[in-house]
Amino acid sequence: MYPGDRARQYPDRVALVMAETGESLTYADFEAKANQLAHFYRDLGLRPGEGVAYMMENCLANVVAQGAGERTGLYYTLINFHLTADEAAYIVNDSEARVVVTTRAVLDVARELPARCAGVQRWLMVDKPDDLDGFEDYAAVVDSYPTVAVDDERLGLALLYSSGTTGKPKGVLRPRLDLDPADPLPIFQLVPKVYRTRPDMVFLQPAPLYHSGPQSATAESLRCGGTCVIMQKFDAVRFLQLVDEHKVTNTLVVPTMLSRILQLPQEIRDKYDLSSLEAIAHGAAPCPPSVKRAMIDWLGPILFEYYGSTEANGSVICDSHEWLQRPGTVGKPLVGELIILGPDGARLPAGEPGVVWIKGATNFQYLNDPEKTREAQSADGTMSTNGDIGYVDEDGYLYLTDRVGFTIVAGGVNIYPREVEDVLAAHPAVADVAVIGVPDEDMGEAVKAIVELRAGVDPEGIERELIEFSRSRLAKFKCPRSVDVVDMLPRNTNGKLMKNELVKRYREQPQTTELQKGSVR
Repeated sequence: MYPGDRARQYPDRVALVMAETGESLTYADFEAKANQLAHFYRDLGLRPGEGVAYMMENCLANVVAQGAGERTGLYYTLINFHLTADEAAYIVNDSEARVVVTTRAVLDVARELPARCAGVQRWLMVDKPDDLDGFEDYAAVVDSYPTVAVDDERLGLALLYSSGTTGKPKGVLRPRLDLDPADPLPIFQLVPKVYRTRPDMVFLQPAPLYHSGPQSATAESLRCGGTCVIMQKFDAVRFLQLVDEHKVTNTLVVPTMLSRILQLPQEIRDKYDLSSLEAIAHGAAPCPPSVKRAMIDWLGPILFEYYGSTEANGSVICDSHEWLQRPGTVGKPLVGELIILGPDGARLPAGEPGVVWIKGATNFQYLNDPEKTREAQSADGTMSTNGDIGYVDEDGYLYLTDRVGFTIVAGGVNIYPREVEDVLAAHPAVADVAVIGVPDEDMGEAVKAIVELRAGVDPEGIERELIEFSRSRLAKFKCPRSVDVVDMLPRNTNGKLMKNELVKRYREQPQTTELQKGSVR
């Protein structure tokens, strides 16, 4: 979140605009406001390497606050504003934040935090109500500070927390180098290639800024001199309207967003001019091949996939042409070397699935959790893993099959849910799908599909229809033995399927896998 020379070259160019309200900041405005907060941090005595935390919805103040941390050498932690007070307090305390900035939008949770977080020195709130104790009004504190840069600006870094699908979330801590903020860490110098950004672009940001992909993409928009249009939350029709209205050139989405756009009636999709789009980057979750192919058929070869993580331990990228030649691949490494290891730690040959490791990309550690750090890294520290399962082909392209914890073992045979999900996602009745293993007395585990149906689809007979559909495309042992229909699958705010919730739910209730008993609910 540091525009550097861009703010001097293009002071009057719009840097940020909120999609819902039209509220905006020029580069000169952004620079001035970020500098004021930076002076406050220096005045408070915060030193490089210390921490602050922000719990805010998508808003201009959120980006300004990140800009202040990035130019003062601080670790700034972005907290999911949907969390409860206990969950948010855990992150504030674990990150040892000395300042917390929030907004009136999260007032109910924010008011409970000071009593839970003794280490915080100052609590600031944008648009603070007069009767709120424990917080100071952000503008009243910060607006009196100079708008020029602080002395000796140093590069600060986002300290982002994992989603916490198993246990408590952990902060992903990257070493802070003593650099000018105009010089990002080497791994982030690759961001333009991942998101296909360019100077003067118009970037549409539809996802929450506390996630690593949206955060880094917005930062890159500022660094390259573009205009970033920020949505408070994703809506498929509004997304298309904004592309047309702002002549958007670049965007970053998750596959669920693509699926929701494709489910719009054709007459709605045809209303908007999308010809300005040059690059749609997508990541964070697997993209069903049927969805990706439909997007390419509609908009052309402008989809660019990346495989990475909050840990930023490497990036694998793939353009549309590569994907069309090798359907299902997520690409080749932008940096580092892909290594596939078996259960015994031995390296596996091309075509054989195992745990995906990346060697020589970057290093990180989980804050206050050396054991989890050791699990994610090789003994010599040269390789790291996200716990995904996949294989590489003879040309070095990576294909993901699933995550370690979600592999289904039926009768001693490994079944990878993603393969089944991709098939079921291609059925015209299916809006969203998750596949998990459930206990089975005979086979150990059985394959279960949980699906959302498209609007207007009658669920009567859908179980048998989907099972037969999968049997026409997959080996019988991989196909679901039962199908449940739900109103909505649990996904986090960045579109990532929260499969642990489904696994827990279905393993705690009796299961039936006989078709005639019926398991559609």
